[in-house]
Amino acid sequence: MGWHNVVVMFAFLTVAFVHLLAVASPGPDFAIVVKQSVTQSRKIVLWTAFGVALGILVHVAYSLLGIGFIISQSIFLFTTIKLLGAAYLLFIGWKSLTAKKPHQNLSSLDAQHPQMSAWNAVKVGFLCNALNPKATLFFVALFTQVIAPTTPIALQLFYGLYMSVATFLWFSMLGSVMTMQIIRRHVDVFHQWAERMMGTVLIALGLKVAFATRE
Repeated sequence: MGWHNVVVMFAFLTVAFVHLLAVASPGPDFAIVVKQSVTQSRKIVLWTAFGVALGILVHVAYSLLGIGFIISQSIFLFTTIKLLGAAYLLFIGWKSLTAKKPHQNLSSLDAQHPQMSAWNAVKVGFLCNALNPKATLFFVALFTQVIAPTTPIALQLFYGLYMSVATFLWFSMLGSVMTMQIIRRHVDVFHQWAERMMGTVLIALGLKVAFATRE
């Protein structure tokens, strides 16, 4: 293996490791996937994970175009994205807190909760990720500090696609585990409490995003 290939492999492993730490840490994406797992079917959870992965591509796209750096330096643009993201998290958190109590005699998840469409699930995941200002700062830092400016665009695109696919796989795995029957049965016992808890977490994250700074 030539020196150039060693450098490329090391850079890829660095990007993969940094992204793994970011995607595995609790945050809005994690909270929204868990919330969907409490109230929706596995198929809908997977569509939500797909939406989150699409949001990753938005960050990758503007980072490659240099717009991400502009956003991170512009107080107005950063604040606009920050407030939109915070408002969205507060909205879905409030919906969880005010959700009606499911009928105890109904064992079917579909009977207890109206299942959202695949399109709406994708939108939920996409907006949660795309409007997260911390994700903006993460990708700006990644594409300016970790990935060298001299890295070919094709390779940078590969990094971006990898992170999108890895994000989908991670949250698909999380959602698949959370919607297993053995886990679902335990969740159903304290279903309303679990949904209220996730609503509280989302509102807390929304407030955290609202007061986030660029540092």
